Amino acid sequence: MTRTTIALFVGLVLGLTAAFGSFGSFVIVVVFGAIGLIVGLILDGRLDVQGLIGRATEKR
Repeated sequence: MTRTTIALFVGLVLGLTAAFGSFGSFVIVVVFGAIGLIVGLILDGRLDVQGLIGRATEKR
């Protein structure tokens, strides 16, 4: 599945949530979508968690 197809499905889900749900439902879908994106980037190896943790704990 290409990134374009995935983006299309995400847009459709967000559109349906906005059309038939409340604003709270829309926000929940966006938050879970962002969490899924972060997990996907970590699993693909495109986001280095150790690098982020190391930068956060580094002393200035």
